[in-house]
Amino acid sequence: MQMPDGLPAEIDLSRPSAARVYDYFLGGAHNFEIDRQLAEQIASMTPNLAGTMRAGREFLRRAVRVLLDAGIDQFLDIGSGIPTVGNVHEVAQSANPKARVVYVDIDPVAVAHSRELLAGNDLTGVIHADLREPERILAESRESGLLDFNRPLGILLAGVVHFIPDADRPGDILATLRAAAAPGSHLVISHSTYEDQPQEMLDAQRLSARTDTEITLRSRAEITSFFGDWTILEPGVVHMPLWRPDSPSDVDDKPEQFGAFGGVARYDRPAG
Repeated sequence: MQMPDGLPAEIDLSRPSAARVYDYFLGGAHNFEIDRQLAEQIASMTPNLAGTMRAGREFLRRAVRVLLDAGIDQFLDIGSGIPTVGNVHEVAQSANPKARVVYVDIDPVAVAHSRELLAGNDLTGVIHADLREPERILAESRESGLLDFNRPLGILLAGVVHFIPDADRPGDILATLRAAAAPGSHLVISHSTYEDQPQEMLDAQRLSARTDTEITLRSRAEITSFFGDWTILEPGVVHMPLWRPDSPSDVDDKPEQFGAFGGVARYDRPAG
């Protein structure tokens, strides 16, 4: 992979990156040998992991389309990784050419690639920030001029909250993001779980400790709590393939094998 412009000189490329491992599993080209080595080690333990990654991406696409149908035309995608084919701005802008998207990621390599890939798209922006800094993310999103927090917003947290350990109080982080949103806004979350998982999947998840972003597996109840008091849309917080599949034939006979729950919630205007 060619090094992107604007990459900080101090970045440690001797460690794999969760964003680049994810890109590899999706068939992208924005990854290094160290990322591919870890990906292959994980895949040797869990042969369906690439399918899990694709299931997560398909869940996100379906959720974005539901938000578009609800009138959402601006999106804050935190933990976006590298916006390769079929990412949020492509899905949103194919339905609404005026849709705006701000991508946020902690990985400087992913951010540098994102900025190169999105050059010339004036309705997208990229922020280098950590989910554990929600106030900074909100401030820089406002400064970008792309998002209007006085209007309904789609907040997308696909496969990212599980990188926040309990010690960093993910519930408080989510509460800060929810508090900044206007009524009519929607929150999308997908999150890895230990529920219904075989031991080999749990062992593979622990290999994430080799990246700078170790995964914390959580229960359905814990994941559901991240939506706060927002109204959770049907069918609830479910294994990702079960969330509004395009066709019943798209649902595998063992949807739990993908190891993650997904859900979408709406912020209804308070009564009175």
